Amino acid sequence: MKHTYEYPRPAVTVDSVLFTLRANDLAVLLIRRRKAPHKGKFALPGGFVDANEGLAAAALRELAEETDVTDVTLEQLGAYGDPGRDPRGHTVSVAYFTFVVAEAHPVKAGDDASEAVWVHWADIEGGNAELAFDHATIVHDARVRLQQRLDDPRRHAGFELVPSRFTLSELQRVYEAVFGRTLDKRNFRSRLLALDLVETVMAAQRTGRHRPAQLYRWKNSRKR
Repeated sequence: MKHTYEYPRPAVTVDSVLFTLRANDLAVLLIRRRKAPHKGKFALPGGFVDANEGLAAAALRELAEETDVTDVTLEQLGAYGDPGRDPRGHTVSVAYFTFVVAEAHPVKAGDDASEAVWVHWADIEGGNAELAFDHATIVHDARVRLQQRLDDPRRHAGFELVPSRFTLSELQRVYEAVFGRTLDKRNFRSRLLALDLVETVMAAQRTGRHRPAQLYRWKNSRKR
C-alpha cells in the first residue's frame, strides 16, 4: 500500500560553512550564485537534497559540485526553516560546518556557482559581502559553534585546523582568528601541552634568520 501525506511539505536543502585561515584572518568559502533568486550574490555552497539521498551525502555532493572541494569532514550545525527564508517557497535547510587548510583544498566554481572564493570574515561582518537567503545567520551560528568546539581542544578532532606538521604559533593564529582576540602565548601553549594532544617531530622549520621553530603533530596522528 502506498502511503502519502495529506499536507504540504517543505523542500529540503543543505548548506555548508567552511572556515579557514587567510592572511591571519578567519575566512569563509562562498559561491556567487549564477541563477535567481539572489543571482550574483554570495551564498554558501549547497542545494536541494535528491530523492533517497542522505543529508550528509547531499552536503558533500553539493560542496564538490559547486566548489570542487572534497575529502572534508562536516559536522551538522542545525536546521533553518523560517517560511520566508526562500522566495521560491517553504524550504528547510540543514547546515553543516568545518575548518580546513585552504591550501590543501583548491577551489573551482561549478554547477550553479559562477565563482567560488574564500571571503574574509571582516567583509562578511562589515556588509561588504552581502549573503543570500539567511546565510549570514548560518555563518554566524557556525562561528559560535566552532568557538565552542575549540574552547575545549579535545573536541575538535574532525577539523583540519593546521597542516599535518605545524608550529604552536601557527595553531595559535587559528585560535585567535576564530575567537577574534589575541591569546596569551604562554597560557595557550601550557594548556595545549598539558592536555597531551600534541607531540614534537624530528624536523624543524627555519624562517629567515630566526632560529628553527619546533614542529608538532597531533598525537597518535589523529586528523584534526
